Amino acid sequence: MSSKRGKSEFVHIGPIMKRLLKACEATGGNELRRINDVWTRVVDPAVAANARPAAINNTTLLVHVTSSPWVHQLQFLKKEILGQLNAELTGAAVVKDLLFKIGPLNG
Repeated sequence: MSSKRGKSEFVHIGPIMKRLLKACEATGGNELRRINDVWTRVVDPAVAANARPAAINNTTLLVHVTSSPWVHQLQFLKKEILGQLNAELTGAAVVKDLLFKIGPLNG
């Protein structure tokens, strides 16, 4: 059975994700700076040590975390973090969703 696709058509997802994250940073740079400014006031010190805002696209905030257990734990805290974050920023829903992903904690 022959395939119409050759191996040369497959692309590693790493470079695609980097371009996507850069695009998110470019479109939400000011909002991301504001979120980073309040992040440590909004979350518990243990969360701040293991999770940092990485990019924002529209109203979805990508948060890099240190490990899979932290991704799981933060899913339980998502609603609380969203409420506190938006209250600290403007009182309006600037961020409507959080996406947790293992990644580097820059800063």
